[in-house]
Amino acid sequence: MTSADPRSALDNPLALDQQVCFALAIASRSVVALYRPLLEPMGLTHPQYLVMLALWESEPLRVADLARMLELDPGTLSPLLKRLEAAGYLRRERDQRDERALAVVLTEKGRALRTDAEAIPAAIVERLGLPIEELMELHQRLTAVIAATR
Repeated sequence: MTSADPRSALDNPLALDQQVCFALAIASRSVVALYRPLLEPMGLTHPQYLVMLALWESEPLRVADLARMLELDPGTLSPLLKRLEAAGYLRRERDQRDERALAVVLTEKGRALRTDAEAIPAAIVERLGLPIEELMELHQRLTAVIAATR
């Protein structure tokens, strides 16, 4: 289909700009890019930030539980944890309830980082320039999309 083609994009099931996957991919990259300048001073990447969010919410966490929360396979999570441990934000240690399991615990430095991170959500909302109600609705819709894929 060329730009001179009289068919509408809706008539073309393969029109790029009509693909949900394309819109989600571009939105994801664009939003994550907004986080970069906020996270860099903390020495965090966006995936590392997600790990820290999970730990600030609930720690200690078993590595398997953390992987489940973040929907990451252990092979992807392990290097993130190693880098965060090297930065002094967390420790990996044997779970006290089950010596076979590995748990992740925040260090004091990791807990202290939470104070700096508390400004991030408001900064992202401001950078997006959308009403908080629209963002909450978007979150609900994305959550429904995630549930529908399962």
